[in-house]
Amino acid sequence: MENYSIERVDSWEEYLRLITDTPYANWAFRGQADARWPLLSALSRQFLNFQISPAEWLDQEERILRIFKRKAHHFLDHPPAEGAEFEWLAMMQHHGAPTRLLDFTWSPYVAAFFALERATVDAAVWAVNPAEIRYVEKQTIPGGNVIHPLEMDPRREGNYRKHFIQAKTPFVWVGEPEAMNRRLIAQSGTFVVPGTVDRPVEDILSGYPNPKQALVKFVLPRAAVRDKGVRELYRMNVTYATLFPDLDGLGRSLALELEFNWARMWNRGQA
Repeated sequence: MENYSIERVDSWEEYLRLITDTPYANWAFRGQADARWPLLSALSRQFLNFQISPAEWLDQEERILRIFKRKAHHFLDHPPAEGAEFEWLAMMQHHGAPTRLLDFTWSPYVAAFFALERATVDAAVWAVNPAEIRYVEKQTIPGGNVIHPLEMDPRREGNYRKHFIQAKTPFVWVGEPEAMNRRLIAQSGTFVVPGTVDRPVEDILSGYPNPKQALVKFVLPRAAVRDKGVRELYRMNVTYATLFPDLDGLGRSLALELEFNWARMWNRGQA
């Protein structure tokens, strides 16, 4: 049984009511097209899907970070500093490499777009509360471990290697690197960073002192929410073209043009 909160909404209006002027105002959000999917990073899925021995996970994570740093300079005019490993990981994430970072956003509207736009089943928006996760002096986490999140900030040189790659502590950190790329800015993006890659984030947070104040899952039934939600987000200019301010984003945005513009014009005999 889940220890975190689950909210099942019955309409787009109910979702708006839940996220507007509510305790979730300062939370971070992630949209997923299938409500059954766990909060696993691409790195965790890679290890699980290809049945890599768990004993090799941390070494392999360190290896791909080392390879990227060694070769990326051919394509970068201003690479991050050698010790700025969180910035390197954010860059890897941006370019499609498997990392332990999970993309989140400070915007519940952006998260709803990513949840609904390509949903074929019930979708979900997950929300995490930084006040319960990051902005605490100390925290007792699963296993009785006591951590000090303010001191474990991965933006500090050496911390990512010390508290994440070289440790196996089941905790979660949320935040963004000092230097943000254009997509992070456009999406009001941030990252959730698990301290261990062998468990979904919801499992880790379920063991926190106040899990219902740390994590919420909004289930968005496709039949009841998807069409109106995506249409209203389109009218708000929340599209791939604005969230990915490059040619790839423009190309991906054309599917919505087909759905909400060209198809309607065709039905009116104007295409």
